[in-house]
Amino acid sequence: MQKYVLLLLFFLLSVPSYSQSGKKIVILHTNDLHSRLTGYAPESEYSPLTIKDDNTTGGFARIATIIKNEKEQNTGTTLVIDAGDFLMGTLFHYLEPATGFQLRLMKEMDYDVACLGNHEFDFGLEKLAEIINSSVRAGEIPSLLLGNAVFDKNDTQDDSFEKLYSENIIRRKLLLERDGLRIGFFSILGKVADHDAPYAKPVTFSRQSAFAKKTVRELKDKDCDIIICVSHSGIEKNRKGEWEGEDVKIARAAGDIDIIISGHTHTKLEQPLIVNDVMIVQTGAYGQFIGRMELTLSGNKLDLDDYKLIPVNDEITGDKLIHKYIENQRNKITDEILDPLGFDYSSPVAETDFILECNEYGGVTASNLGPLVADAIHFYVNKHSSSGTDVSMVAAGVIRDRILPGIQTAPDIFRVMSLGSGNDQVPGYPLSQLYVTGKELKSILEILQVAYKSTPGNYCFFSGIRVSYDPEKGLLRKIKKIEIVRADGTVEDVSFSKKNKSIYSITANSYMLEFIGIIRKMSFGLINVVPKDADNNPVTDMRTTIIDMNEKLDGIQEGKEWLALMEYLRSMPDINGNGIPDIDKKYLSPVPTFIQP
Repeated sequence: MQKYVLLLLFFLLSVPSYSQSGKKIVILHTNDLHSRLTGYAPESEYSPLTIKDDNTTGGFARIATIIKNEKEQNTGTTLVIDAGDFLMGTLFHYLEPATGFQLRLMKEMDYDVACLGNHEFDFGLEKLAEIINSSVRAGEIPSLLLGNAVFDKNDTQDDSFEKLYSENIIRRKLLLERDGLRIGFFSILGKVADHDAPYAKPVTFSRQSAFAKKTVRELKDKDCDIIICVSHSGIEKNRKGEWEGEDVKIARAAGDIDIIISGHTHTKLEQPLIVNDVMIVQTGAYGQFIGRMELTLSGNKLDLDDYKLIPVNDEITGDKLIHKYIENQRNKITDEILDPLGFDYSSPVAETDFILECNEYGGVTASNLGPLVADAIHFYVNKHSSSGTDVSMVAAGVIRDRILPGIQTAPDIFRVMSLGSGNDQVPGYPLSQLYVTGKELKSILEILQVAYKSTPGNYCFFSGIRVSYDPEKGLLRKIKKIEIVRADGTVEDVSFSKKNKSIYSITANSYMLEFIGIIRKMSFGLINVVPKDADNNPVTDMRTTIIDMNEKLDGIQEGKEWLALMEYLRSMPDINGNGIPDIDKKYLSPVPTFIQP
């Protein structure tokens, strides 16, 4: 009898504690990392292997340490999840098609699941498939999810991407069994994110809420203990200060979701937003915080025991191996991208003691960075192109970073204008140019002054013009006067008359100039702008509008916005005598283009 009592006692002592109080689960999550492998701040200050000696935040070496420590300390199950836009935003992303580096790095850091966001499509479907295939060939990657993608049966352009689904490299949903738990995952790309992914075509994305309801039912049929939606859709506050957005709608529509790991809107939630008993979480962006959810599953009941955002800062010693991998990749960036342009990764470009920023979600009209970028493009094109330009423009939505106080290097400047690629080996959208009449220029400016109010990313900054306008006037009647301001200080009035046959050049990146093509739609058919070339012929192929920055060389020598910004900053005077140009103090405050009478 004593023998059986001892056996029973041994059994009770050996059973994990969660069998009495429920199963313990810790979820670590990130979103919108945007390839910020080396932190958030001037890179000259980033020192992840030492603590308390810089003000930078983020960085994959520090994130890796947090994940490792959590997995060692936590009892129960630990999951690591990313909610999309893990790529695109730094010089690191440009080597991805050839190296497939970042996904393998994230697996080395112990990420379990990642979903695809809109910026994963920035290089197009074939390049995205190439990135993922390169990653898989070189090693393991996290489980990739993208649930509501719809392929075009009549178009072969999405075949390479669709093949990743047939090979289960990308999944619509995932059943993960771990520590006796059955955890169901699925992902959604939101409607706004879909709009922000023009290079995903011909792939489209099915209705989010309908897809969520259907997939939740399928996962419930698999007897999942927990259902997690990894959603690149987002949440935001309305004018009343109430939370709304696509993930709120998904939570209301699909009742049996337990958790929505959210992304896309770069929203920093200090605590989960509870909607219809669904916990919605999001960490901001750029790896500055890791979300940590501590949960207990008792029977069918999932309780949130604790939630916090873990700061990824200089209090954390980064993982040496992860940092070594990143340093090796950084050397490749220098060899393959910067050296051919005559740059070095860590050499100073300029310095500043004030912040320059453009926050499309928080008052674009107050930006001091937008006017700087527009002026840089104007300076660069008028210096290098034989035709020059009358007007230069840039949209808030393509300005991807702030310039923080300190010494700025090439990777810092690239992050400001990091989107896109052209037809050469240099990252970034090429600069393009087209021509419009004075009347058409007025119409464009009228519409763009209205369009941004519903989509702040459409707000445009200009250089080379001065506009007098009255915001109280009605649609298409606000602008009273447009002046072209030349580099030599001379000013030319622009006539709005149909009799004025003069044409004026507008320069922007090749993606931005697509605005011209949708002006008619934005004006509800009231305006039809016909883009023209320098000979006043209608432009039918936007690829012909790319500016040749050096006509002495064969082919088209593309100009890039980040190169324009680099050159403009380098042209500024060294005020303090340390050999580094100082960013002009005139950009301390917004430089207005539109002036009210």
